[in-house]
Amino acid sequence: MLRRLCLGLVLLGLLHAACSRSPGPITVEDNILSVQNQTSSDWHNVVVTVNDHFRGGTPTLAARSRMAAPLSQFQTAFGQHYDVAHPVFKVEVTATDASGEAVKLELDRRRK
Repeated sequence: MLRRLCLGLVLLGLLHAACSRSPGPITVEDNILSVQNQTSSDWHNVVVTVNDHFRGGTPTLAARSRMAAPLSQFQTAFGQHYDVAHPVFKVEVTATDASGEAVKLELDRRRK
């Protein structure tokens, strides 16, 4: 009886893991914005834009790696820092891959 219960719990756990959505390449959690390069090519000149105005980035994001930064570090061209009291509704990532091709990712929470 106990063995069946344990087996059932294990199967339930596996089913839950299989049905869970995997996170996308852009995530915002606990005021930390993360971008994951899920490709096999390095990205160069990575620019991350939050809510159309606040920018940050990195010179290089290696293949299969991730960058993470506090939202408060993103700023406008005038030096205004992102206020974490405001919701993130859009994140756009642009870069160039190792072959020179443009990379563009977008997270838009306004779309349904």
